Amino acid sequence: MMKMNDIRIGTIGGTLCSIWASFSIGDVLHTALMAVVGTVVSYVTSRLLGRMRKK
Repeated sequence: MMKMNDIRIGTIGGTLCSIWASFSIGDVLHTALMAVVGTVVSYVTSRLLGRMRKK
């Protein structure tokens, strides 16, 4: 007889495997690049706004 934890672990493992298989390395790199660009733009914008407020 299977325990409830065994069923949960199997379900989570299957879900993670199916999600992992749907990603390509290109998608991951594109997402990382967009995150870096967004971070830089956010930082520069906040610095520029801070300078404008000081004046």
